[in-house]
Amino acid sequence: MDFHIREGAVGFIVGARASEVYTLKTSERKEILRCVRTLTQGRVKLFASATAHANRDRYFVAEEAVKMCSDSVLVEVPEEFGGNATEILEFFREFAKVGMTTLMIQDLPWQGPGMAIPLIAQMFEEIEPCRCLKVETVPACLKYTAVLDQTRGRLHVSGGWASLQLLEALDRGVGAIIPTGMTGLFRRVFEAFAHGERDQARDLYRKLLPVLAFTQQHLDISIQFYKRFFCHRGIFSTTSVRAAAILYDSVHERRAQELMDYSDHLDGWKPS
Repeated sequence: MDFHIREGAVGFIVGARASEVYTLKTSERKEILRCVRTLTQGRVKLFASATAHANRDRYFVAEEAVKMCSDSVLVEVPEEFGGNATEILEFFREFAKVGMTTLMIQDLPWQGPGMAIPLIAQMFEEIEPCRCLKVETVPACLKYTAVLDQTRGRLHVSGGWASLQLLEALDRGVGAIIPTGMTGLFRRVFEAFAHGERDQARDLYRKLLPVLAFTQQHLDISIQFYKRFFCHRGIFSTTSVRAAAILYDSVHERRAQELMDYSDHLDGWKPS
């Protein structure tokens, strides 16, 4: 947590997909949230991820977050609704009654367009805490624009998995990007863009691309790479993952080491 805050992070999603969330017990998720809240001590914004396969687990995490006064919650659109707008709307109406002050909906179909724009606008207008949307659709960039236009810029839109389109996302008005690593370089891109230095933002963004091109092959590759990255930096003590669908082989290892060395050069980092 301190590493990311020093590099300029202003918030965290606690227990999202890049955190191997589906392999964690609800008791572990509660403990992680408590630990993160204690460590950050109000220095940054926290969203408790209530994403889960079962409805009871979604509610458990959200309710525990509210009890801890971590009253911002993220949850994915439940897959079991199969895109049914009526069921999705009813779910979020009920879910919001948990009492969070801010609800971030994660629109994550992986290989599809996700929720319809009119449905997103309706939830924003009718569900009081629904003030943030994390767009991770395919494609993502056109949806950024459509959502912001439909809500007249009042709904906070962020991205994550589409960070290969980071500069376009900024051009379209996205308010945040939620990466797993290289926080300092992401922050520098945002700051340059915010100060009107788009050419500088573009040049900094290009430095991210070799790592993004490798890690965004698949979420499991990303998780396994960043476990190694944080071990390399002396932050983690193990590269273990609980479950991975994608084999991380010797070629991945060699390429990952090259990219970690490249990242060290970008950051001016040297082992202590």
